[in-house]
Amino acid sequence: MKIIYAAALIGSLGAFALNASAQQAAPKQDDPALKIYRETPTKYSDLVHTKLDVRFDYKKRYMYGKEWVTLKPHFYPTDSLSLDAKGMDLKTIAIVKNGKNVPLKFTYDSMVVKIKLDRTYRNNESYTVYIDYTAKPNELKVQGSAAITDAKGLYFINPDGTEKDKPTQIWTQGETEGSSVWFPTIDKPNQKTTDEISMTVPAKYVTLSNGRLASQKVNGDGTRTDTWKMELPHSPYLFMMAVGDFKITKDTWKGKEVSYYLEPKYAPYARDIFGFTPEVIDFYSKTLGVDYPWNKYSQIVVRDYVSGAMENTSATLHGDYVQATKRELLDDYYGQGRSTIVHELFHQWFGDYVTAESWSNLTVNESFADFSETLWAEHKYGKDAGDAHIQDDRENYLSQPNLRSKDLVRFHYHDKEDMFDAVTYQKGGSILYMLRNYLGNDAFYKGLNIYLKTNAFKNGEAHQLRLALEEASGRDLTWFFNQWYFGAGNPILGITYKWDDASKTETVVLNQSQDGNVFILPLAIDVYAGGKKERKTFWMRNKVDSLVFKSAVKPSLVNVDADKMLLAKKTDNKTLDEFAFQYFNAPLYLDRYEAIKAAAKSQNSNAAARKVIIAALNDKYWELQIDAIKAADMNNDDVRNAAQPILVKLAQTDPNNLVKAAAITALGKLKASGNSNLLKQALNSQSYAVEGAALNALALINPAEAMTLAKTYEKDSNGALKQSVLNTYAISGSDEQWPFVYESFKNGQPQSQFNIMRNYADMIGRLKNPANAQQGVNSIIEFGNKYKKYGVGPQIATILTNIKEARTKAGDTSSNAAIDKGVAELNAPAN
Repeated sequence: MKIIYAAALIGSLGAFALNASAQQAAPKQDDPALKIYRETPTKYSDLVHTKLDVRFDYKKRYMYGKEWVTLKPHFYPTDSLSLDAKGMDLKTIAIVKNGKNVPLKFTYDSMVVKIKLDRTYRNNESYTVYIDYTAKPNELKVQGSAAITDAKGLYFINPDGTEKDKPTQIWTQGETEGSSVWFPTIDKPNQKTTDEISMTVPAKYVTLSNGRLASQKVNGDGTRTDTWKMELPHSPYLFMMAVGDFKITKDTWKGKEVSYYLEPKYAPYARDIFGFTPEVIDFYSKTLGVDYPWNKYSQIVVRDYVSGAMENTSATLHGDYVQATKRELLDDYYGQGRSTIVHELFHQWFGDYVTAESWSNLTVNESFADFSETLWAEHKYGKDAGDAHIQDDRENYLSQPNLRSKDLVRFHYHDKEDMFDAVTYQKGGSILYMLRNYLGNDAFYKGLNIYLKTNAFKNGEAHQLRLALEEASGRDLTWFFNQWYFGAGNPILGITYKWDDASKTETVVLNQSQDGNVFILPLAIDVYAGGKKERKTFWMRNKVDSLVFKSAVKPSLVNVDADKMLLAKKTDNKTLDEFAFQYFNAPLYLDRYEAIKAAAKSQNSNAAARKVIIAALNDKYWELQIDAIKAADMNNDDVRNAAQPILVKLAQTDPNNLVKAAAITALGKLKASGNSNLLKQALNSQSYAVEGAALNALALINPAEAMTLAKTYEKDSNGALKQSVLNTYAISGSDEQWPFVYESFKNGQPQSQFNIMRNYADMIGRLKNPANAQQGVNSIIEFGNKYKKYGVGPQIATILTNIKEARTKAGDTSSNAAIDKGVAELNAPAN
């Protein structure tokens, strides 16, 4: 599963940074749930085959199901069976004997059904239980989490067709234990079963499930029954169904069907969105030495999804944020959509083919899928892109100090969904990146091959991964797994340097200052001296360690962690001259990134820093170009005089749209009328990012002209351009523009809502129509309450208070009561 936290999407509001640190609150140490040892579920019985026959009641939001579930005792003889079945009406439960259903006695507490079998069965005997039931997901009282916002398993989207511009759909979400909302099962990841699912649906709709479409039968009542068969075993949480008006675009990989299910509006762009999938399947198959294991691979995009995406076996389900037109994709590069697509695909091996035996060991699913995003980035877009992606992972995890107390493999948690955090994902992916570097590519991928083949269609855990990597490499990895998998935290590393000219010696002092155990760190250290580079290897084993070496001349740079692999909070006490040398001479993305960050702080007083910033405007990697553009202090005469002609050239000719847009934004802040023609030319770009940046920049020079232009873009604006139209209206608009601004805000993604919040609030404050103002106030209160759990409440309350002052000054107090109530709610402690 790719998780898309609302908090991770939201940038900043004034001085308040609402970032990923708000995603997972620090665990309360007196929480009794943390004292529970979350053992791997005991296997009393094994699922063998699950057969379902279902139909849907759109009006009631019910699913009527018949199930034939075949099981056998795992080891010990048993005369009873427990199945997870959440919030159902269970009508009949029977044992199937000679083709007949013989009723069985059972008890049911609305979550688990306990069945008394007709006799004692041994583990060489299987039996089939028949269940006639009704699933009622909308009546089930369950709570989601920050990662998976709802847990009712089966979702009816716009079932009555009353929501304008929203299709009618049905889809399921099994992870973590939501499948047992729509069929009785042993809803644990260490179960595996084959399945057959027959869906009776309105004949106008398309269906999708795991495995192959075995048959379609047209019924006489306007319905059709589709039967899907999955003939290889997989876990219940990976079962899926989807029903709706989808257009299917078909592709192939080695004779296997690869298909893309999209809303008709986006079907023309199916290959633009998903068309690289066969290439990724081929790359992963060759890299892992295990061909894609399932008979087909489908991807479907649905509305109102409860997280990012889900790796259902052979049938991945995506949230609608991956849908985009060809124009929108011009600005995507390796954005959230493409990285999610490859993430879920890698799960077909790590997660589906071999599945974590328990949520405590979720790392063997999600850390690998996270790592796969970097793997594809470096393969497809180059090493800089891969390094940039993994650095984002490191920063995401390191920015959340509350996570330092959490082991990667952990058997104590409040709720199983707490495992879906930046420890399991970003920290776990970064650890695999380090491990690959330590072992070398060949040994690392050989180890993954052994792990996959040894545990095929079964379950795995971190110890099995360690053993496979040890078998491949011949190296003992207990020390690595103990500190990174079964331990918590990360090094907080300080690095200092001292040159003694008399003795011609360099001393590098490494100091780990974190609480708790010392981390064993194998380090590559590159020494640049006298025009040459020499690599030294060093193992840090103590809280304070030092490396002393001779050099004929004072080194220009000592580059600790020269491979840039270390997951550590690092303070590297280099001089600005050393960082500048690093930018121009050390080869890696992170070498240059670190230098740009250091230079940004000193560009006003240091010529070497300015030289780095100006050079980085033309860096070979586009993300570093943008970092430099944003870092350049255009209030500094030396920086501006050197940067401005470069920015003009970038805005006009750079091949990367996001670099162009960043350059235009920087030029716009100069408010120079001489740039007007350049900005107007940029408004003809096919890139929404470039157009949006140009409109924003023009608004700073000529607000009236920008307002006129914004009107022309209302009907054909997406992404950054739509955001720019909204900003232009919010800054300079009135009640005439309010309907467009309000609807766009109300239907926007959290990131776009947050980006426009300040200007949106200012617009509400100056509206003439009190009804419009009330509408805006209500939308902000709704936003604040929705994301209050991420810590945004007090900041939204302050914005509402400012609106109240503005409305009162304008002589309108009609919103005051609603504002006061909203402020009180938002300032109250979150539940």
